[in-house]
Amino acid sequence: MKAKQTKIAIGQINPILGDLSRNLSLHEEMVERARQQGVNIIVFPELSLTGYFVKDLVPSLALSVQSPHLDRLKTLSSDISIVVGLVEESSDYRFFNSAILLEAGEVRHVHRKIYLPTYGMFDERRYFASGCRLQGAESRWGPLGLLICEDLWHPSAPYLISLEGMDILITLSSSPGRGLGGGEKLESVKIWESLNYTYAYLFSCFVVFANRVGYEDGVHFWGGSEILSPAGTLLAKGKYHEEDFVIADLDQAELRRERAASPLLRDECPDLVLRELKRIQGEKMKE
Repeated sequence: MKAKQTKIAIGQINPILGDLSRNLSLHEEMVERARQQGVNIIVFPELSLTGYFVKDLVPSLALSVQSPHLDRLKTLSSDISIVVGLVEESSDYRFFNSAILLEAGEVRHVHRKIYLPTYGMFDERRYFASGCRLQGAESRWGPLGLLICEDLWHPSAPYLISLEGMDILITLSSSPGRGLGGGEKLESVKIWESLNYTYAYLFSCFVVFANRVGYEDGVHFWGGSEILSPAGTLLAKGKYHEEDFVIADLDQAELRRERAASPLLRDECPDLVLRELKRIQGEKMKE
């Protein structure tokens, strides 16, 4: 049964590159702070346990979901759900940029980043395997969608999860500041905020965007984490360029009201999409 109210928090942190012990301690401190404030779910940024530019450190920092390093967070998840980013090692020794949902003392869900950027300053495909599955997460607070950074720049990812059922879309990010452009905000900031608003409204869901801060390998991460309502209304906003603790109350009544007013999910035609994708794929194979 869905909770009528869900209190959600974002730990907008500055993880230290390669310092797993220090980063775990920082997570534990944030989780304790969230528990004291009655938070139900706390979300951390992409690769929050390791730092982003892990490069050749990947094998030494990788954790399996059974790793003892996660035991303390599993214990803390007995009464609060925790979403963290890590380098995950699979049973066949592949390494993934992953997000995990911890609940009731166990790893409840794993999402492996699908779209690995390899352009500009990014070189993820050199170090990580790509995920190959998009599936919603069943949480005690309702159905969640977990994505990681670049995944959200491909509309098919949130779309497919929304068809399965998604009340809260959670995106873990390590977005660097890029593009000076005009005005006060960086281009990367303006684009992310536009994406979050658009997906909240189109998929009639709460959107939780957890971005990191700090400098790493000469790159600046801008923070600005945010939580939006299904109508695209900003419920909470993290500070730019510094660590923060972002918190908001999500009301199921607001979700119901928006889906009644704009029944976009009801009117979707997945059969049509499937047929047309098969047609397009067939035509491209003939080229």
